[in-house]
Amino acid sequence: MHISIVKTIDAFFVKSSIGLLYLLSITLTSQAQQQQLDAFFKRLEKTHQFSGNVLVAENGKVIYRGSFGYADFKSRQPNRANTAFPIASITKTMTATAILQLAEQGKLTVNDAVFRYLPGFPYPDMKISQLLSHTSGLPPYNAFFEPALAQDPKRIFTNADFLPAAIAVKPALIYVPGSSGNYDNVNYLVLALIIEKISGQPYPDYIQEHILNPAGMTHTRFMPLSAQLNTDTLHQYAFPHLFRGLFDASPIRANTIPFIRDYWRTFAVTGFGDYISTVDDLLRYDQALYDNRLLKTSTLQQSFEPARLNDGQLQPALFGLGWEISQDSTHGKVVYHSGAAVGLSAILLRNIDKHQTVILFDNCHYNALETGNQAMQLLNKEPVTPPKYSIARLYGIALAKQGAVAAKALLQKLAKDTVNYQLSEGELNQLGYDFLGTENTYHLPERVLYPQALETFKLNTELFPSSWNTFDSYGEALLKAGQPDKAAEMYQRSIQLNPENEGGKKALEMILAQKEPRNKP
Repeated sequence: MHISIVKTIDAFFVKSSIGLLYLLSITLTSQAQQQQLDAFFKRLEKTHQFSGNVLVAENGKVIYRGSFGYADFKSRQPNRANTAFPIASITKTMTATAILQLAEQGKLTVNDAVFRYLPGFPYPDMKISQLLSHTSGLPPYNAFFEPALAQDPKRIFTNADFLPAAIAVKPALIYVPGSSGNYDNVNYLVLALIIEKISGQPYPDYIQEHILNPAGMTHTRFMPLSAQLNTDTLHQYAFPHLFRGLFDASPIRANTIPFIRDYWRTFAVTGFGDYISTVDDLLRYDQALYDNRLLKTSTLQQSFEPARLNDGQLQPALFGLGWEISQDSTHGKVVYHSGAAVGLSAILLRNIDKHQTVILFDNCHYNALETGNQAMQLLNKEPVTPPKYSIARLYGIALAKQGAVAAKALLQKLAKDTVNYQLSEGELNQLGYDFLGTENTYHLPERVLYPQALETFKLNTELFPSSWNTFDSYGEALLKAGQPDKAAEMYQRSIQLNPENEGGKKALEMILAQKEPRNKP
């Protein structure tokens, strides 16, 4: 054989071997990432910190996909890969995309005044960009509807009612447009109105035609919160759930809570939280953004820059035009949008420098942003602390069901295993307030369990004797339970530990003032 042919063959095999080794190393790395992610999410589920679906991708390729927990805890229907979840405020990125599409078509600019497209809009200095970046200063939409609601408590409000209400009521702005920032759904309600005005299409029709269809999102559909929370018959749908308190062993479905159902039946407004989708469909959306099927690269780059306030400072929460920008750029620029509703937490997290994506839905309202960030860390080979069981939660369940002696014995046993269990002063404090029944945001039947509350707060002072807050909370509970003398002792101890505890000082003064004998006439 000719020597040059031999060299050519040798070179071919060398190159092929290198290529095969490279592909093998990628495969092994991918498998290791899958195993790490799988172990992490299984541990989250086991420690009662995750119920939902997750997808992790790199360069458009799925690295990991998993389903955990139940779509409906009562019927024990599990979450599956094709289960649809509410995407909540991730919807806002679609609304923003629609506005930016109209800008690319020359039908508006983001620096245009809002009233240019909504005649009669009573805030002439407000710009579209300020709606996109949550720097408009608009008060919540409730402020616009309250007068009409007071006259007719059964009235249902839609987007069509907003502009007439704004003209009639004109509630004061929270601040001068562009001078500060605060996240509020009202901004995207107004943007939805602008989309309809300019396009001539209903908001959901525009989103379907110009975003969902081009992205190939066949499992995403319009379902406003008013519909999401007033239905019991959806198929392959993850119902949002919530734990009323740390001592509850099982969650309840959000749509079984009358106050929540009634609220969203009354405020049937859209533009900010109106779609249900799957993790795979959101990956298609993610890829459509990367592939510039929805917006140009230059437009996306503009939307991924934090907005500037009137004084040149960055928007406080680092919002751009529809996206939030992460402060941590260790592994590249990360943009995201989280979503939250009662019983739901979601995140679409995108490392745009590395083309990495984490999509996560949690239908028990654990912290999707925190969990998503940890998944992104694992994808980038960063260590993540293994999830641990909450001792406060397990103690609370035992205290409610088995009593103080059994609960304390359990706590003492679990506290010895620091590898698998964690004891948090803050969680124990929250458990005490859950037993005390001081927070009843959703107007559910009251649960005031003074013995369990006092036992929990007392235990917290014993476990964390140098914390002024534990004594302050115990004092508050004793006062509510009708034990002012003991409450005074706890407040005094709290003030000794923290002389700047002004709330404790006022409570103590009130107790002492009530004990002083009144002067007889």
